[in-house]
Amino acid sequence: MFNRKILLASAMAASLVSFTLPAAAAASVYIDVAPPAPRIEHFDARAGYVVVPGYWGWEHGKHHWVEGHYVAERKGYRYEHDRWVQHDNNKWTMQRGGWGRDSDGDGVPDRQDNHPNNPNRQ
Repeated sequence: MFNRKILLASAMAASLVSFTLPAAAAASVYIDVAPPAPRIEHFDARAGYVVVPGYWGWEHGKHHWVEGHYVAERKGYRYEHDRWVQHDNNKWTMQRGGWGRDSDGDGVPDRQDNHPNNPNRQ
Protein backbone atom coordinates (compact mmCIF):
# COMPACT_ATOMS: atom_id res chain seq x y z
CA MET A 1 0.00 0.00 0.00
CA PHE A 2 2.79 2.40 0.94
CA ASN A 3 4.66 1.62 -2.30
CA ARG A 4 1.54 2.41 -4.36
CA LYS A 5 1.23 5.83 -2.73
CA ILE A 6 4.88 6.62 -3.44
CA LEU A 7 4.51 5.43 -7.03
CA LEU A 8 1.36 7.52 -7.53
CA ALA A 9 2.99 10.61 -5.98
CA SER A 10 6.06 10.17 -8.20
CA ALA A 11 3.91 9.87 -11.32
CA MET A 12 1.99 13.02 -10.42
CA ALA A 13 5.19 14.97 -9.76
CA ALA A 14 6.66 13.83 -13.08
CA SER A 15 3.54 14.95 -14.94
CA LEU A 16 3.72 18.40 -13.32
CA VAL A 17 7.37 18.79 -14.31
CA SER A 18 6.53 17.96 -17.92
CA PHE A 19 4.06 20.87 -17.98
CA THR A 20 6.33 23.45 -16.37
CA LEU A 21 9.54 22.80 -18.32
CA PRO A 22 8.31 24.06 -21.72
CA ALA A 23 7.06 27.29 -20.14
CA ALA A 24 10.48 27.93 -18.61
CA ALA A 25 12.21 27.18 -21.91
CA ALA A 26 10.06 29.76 -23.71
CA ALA A 27 11.44 32.70 -21.70
CA SER A 28 12.14 35.79 -23.81
CA VAL A 29 15.71 36.97 -24.34
CA TYR A 30 16.27 40.67 -24.95
CA ILE A 31 19.34 41.72 -26.92
CA ASP A 32 20.85 45.06 -27.99
CA VAL A 33 21.99 43.88 -31.44
CA ALA A 34 19.60 44.13 -34.40
CA PRO A 35 19.44 41.03 -36.60
CA PRO A 36 21.08 41.25 -40.05
CA ALA A 37 18.89 41.46 -43.14
CA PRO A 38 17.19 38.13 -43.91
CA ARG A 39 18.87 35.91 -46.46
CA ILE A 40 17.06 35.17 -49.69
CA GLU A 41 16.03 31.54 -49.94
CA HIS A 42 14.38 29.86 -52.91
CA PHE A 43 11.88 27.08 -52.42
CA ASP A 44 9.95 25.17 -55.06
CA ALA A 45 6.21 24.85 -54.53
CA ARG A 46 5.27 21.47 -53.06
CA ALA A 47 1.67 20.31 -52.91
CA GLY A 48 0.57 19.70 -49.34
CA TYR A 49 3.49 21.63 -47.79
CA VAL A 50 4.12 25.14 -46.48
CA VAL A 51 7.50 26.90 -46.48
CA VAL A 52 8.83 27.96 -43.10
CA PRO A 53 11.30 30.73 -44.01
CA GLY A 54 14.73 30.93 -42.45
CA TYR A 55 15.55 33.44 -39.74
CA TRP A 56 18.45 34.80 -37.71
CA GLY A 57 18.69 32.99 -34.38
CA TRP A 58 20.69 34.16 -31.36
CA GLU A 59 23.21 31.86 -29.72
CA HIS A 60 26.49 32.37 -27.82
CA GLY A 61 26.25 36.16 -28.12
CA LYS A 62 25.82 36.38 -31.89
CA HIS A 63 23.30 35.89 -34.68
CA HIS A 64 23.40 32.70 -36.72
CA TRP A 65 21.26 31.73 -39.71
CA VAL A 66 18.63 29.02 -39.28
CA GLU A 67 17.67 27.69 -42.72
CA GLY A 68 14.08 27.51 -43.86
CA HIS A 69 12.32 24.22 -44.48
CA TYR A 70 9.02 22.63 -45.49
CA VAL A 71 6.32 21.50 -43.07
CA ALA A 72 3.17 19.55 -43.85
CA GLU A 73 0.19 21.77 -44.52
CA ARG A 74 -2.59 21.90 -41.91
CA LYS A 75 -6.06 22.61 -43.25
CA GLY A 76 -7.75 25.46 -41.41
CA TYR A 77 -4.43 26.88 -40.13
CA ARG A 78 -1.94 29.49 -41.31
CA TYR A 79 1.79 29.38 -40.49
CA GLU A 80 3.22 32.51 -38.88
CA HIS A 81 7.02 32.67 -39.20
CA ASP A 82 9.58 33.48 -36.49
CA ARG A 83 10.54 37.15 -36.42
CA TRP A 84 12.52 39.68 -34.40
CA VAL A 85 10.58 42.53 -32.76
CA GLN A 86 12.15 45.80 -31.64
CA HIS A 87 10.76 47.27 -28.43
CA ASP A 88 10.57 50.90 -27.28
CA ASN A 89 13.77 50.48 -25.23
CA ASN A 90 15.72 49.61 -28.44
CA LYS A 91 16.00 45.98 -27.37
CA TRP A 92 15.17 43.07 -29.65
CA THR A 93 13.37 39.85 -28.84
CA MET A 94 12.46 36.80 -30.91
CA GLN A 95 8.75 36.28 -31.46
CA ARG A 96 8.25 32.60 -32.20
CA GLY A 97 5.94 31.61 -34.99
CA GLY A 98 3.72 28.61 -35.34
CA TRP A 99 0.33 27.54 -36.52
CA GLY A 100 -2.55 29.99 -36.09
CA ARG A 101 -6.16 28.96 -36.63
CA ASP A 102 -7.61 30.36 -39.90
CA SER A 103 -11.06 28.78 -40.21
CA ASP A 104 -12.12 30.54 -43.39
CA GLY A 105 -8.76 30.41 -45.22
CA ASP A 106 -8.61 34.15 -45.89
CA GLY A 107 -5.03 34.47 -44.60
CA VAL A 108 -6.01 36.29 -41.39
CA PRO A 109 -5.64 34.25 -38.18
CA ASP A 110 -8.94 33.80 -36.33
CA ARG A 111 -7.70 35.73 -33.28
CA GLN A 112 -7.26 38.84 -35.50
CA ASP A 113 -10.23 38.22 -37.84
CA ASN A 114 -13.47 40.13 -37.16
CA HIS A 115 -15.36 37.53 -39.22
CA PRO A 116 -13.41 34.26 -38.78
CA ASN A 117 -16.00 32.05 -40.48
CA ASN A 118 -16.67 34.12 -43.60
CA PRO A 119 -14.62 32.71 -46.52
CA ASN A 120 -15.77 35.55 -48.83
CA ARG A 121 -14.28 38.33 -46.69
CA GLN A 122 -10.72 39.32 -47.63
